[in-house]
Amino acid sequence: MTSTAAAPDHPWLLPGALTEAAGQPRRTTRDWIIDSLCFLIALVWVLLSAADAASPEPSYALNTGPSWLEEVDAVCGLAAAAGLWVRRRWPVGLAVATLPLSAFSVTASGALLIIIFTLTVHRPIPLAAGVTGVHLLTAFGYYQLRPDPTMRFWPAMIWTVLVLVAVLAWGMFVRARRQLVVSLRERAERAEAEQQLRVAQARQLERTRIAREMHDVLAHRISLLSLHAGALEFRPDAPPEEVARAAGVIRGSAHAALQDLREVIGVLRAETGAGQEPERPQPTLADLPALVEESRVAGVRVSVRDLVGAAERLPAAVGRSVYRIVQEGLTNARKHAAGAAVTVDVAGAPGDGLTVEIRNRWPVGGVADPEIPGAGTGLVGIAERVHLAGGRLEYGRDDTGDFRLAAWLPWPA
Repeated sequence: MTSTAAAPDHPWLLPGALTEAAGQPRRTTRDWIIDSLCFLIALVWVLLSAADAASPEPSYALNTGPSWLEEVDAVCGLAAAAGLWVRRRWPVGLAVATLPLSAFSVTASGALLIIIFTLTVHRPIPLAAGVTGVHLLTAFGYYQLRPDPTMRFWPAMIWTVLVLVAVLAWGMFVRARRQLVVSLRERAERAEAEQQLRVAQARQLERTRIAREMHDVLAHRISLLSLHAGALEFRPDAPPEEVARAAGVIRGSAHAALQDLREVIGVLRAETGAGQEPERPQPTLADLPALVEESRVAGVRVSVRDLVGAAERLPAAVGRSVYRIVQEGLTNARKHAAGAAVTVDVAGAPGDGLTVEIRNRWPVGGVADPEIPGAGTGLVGIAERVHLAGGRLEYGRDDTGDFRLAAWLPWPA
């Protein structure tokens, strides 16, 4: 199951900076509307300022200064207003390019405030504050060239500082809010990805567990089938009673193998929900005698020594692991040491742990029976099972030449 981050219901109402990561266009409908409004506001200010400066008695106190500045100021104001269309893409370059206008232009003042606001929203605060500070320094030259007749120099500078600080603070607030939205979205996407990873890992672990169970069960059943079928093959003249008994065992083993396979495949296909049939009870230490008896019926000489104290207190998970270990040991003995006697020792007590050991003579010649193929993954699966249970596993030939499979599993007091 895969999923993607939920798309907003109305992406055109969001700034392009918030929708760009989600695959939306860089400039949204909202951006076009805002840019158009900003351009119109700056253009209206240019027209009003230029018209007032051309009147015989200007009403704006700042429209003072040399007369030759009127035409130059109007052209600069139009250029600054046109530059607002690229303010999102190049906020720093536009703010630096318009620095000279801060020293003399009245018509460009509206566009300059919008440019400073955009710079603060889209770039780090230190950079925006530095460029704003340079714009503030140019105000000294502005008031020298175009002094305000109604306000002295320092009050005018203080008023300019307050306006620039207000624009800078507003831009910082918008930037902080956008960063919060982006961080929350990234955190949600990361949490969703981690959840999907946990689900995938859980699914993989469950499939590995089912594969291990399938190997343990089917290898045991099929090895019994092979032994009984081999006995019928080499004893074609056996009495009808023995043939019928062997055929019955083969039929029962095949039926049990199919039942186990059906259950494992059912677990793979089924989904959790009402009406799902409960799984068959898993084997425990109490099922060990039946497992040994199956091997004895197949002709394997098995001797068992059970020295487990307080077996009724043994955790079910530990008992199931012991069952699978003995099952794997008997299966390997039938496959690789046909005819060899097998000894099974199980001992332990609460607090001491539980030990299980399966031992058989090494086959003559050291060659496994080619009639029963093996994948070589049984002991690997048993080692993983024991490791997950917090135990230890050893297998291989010992000093006496026997093959030994021994495990220790923790049994809390």
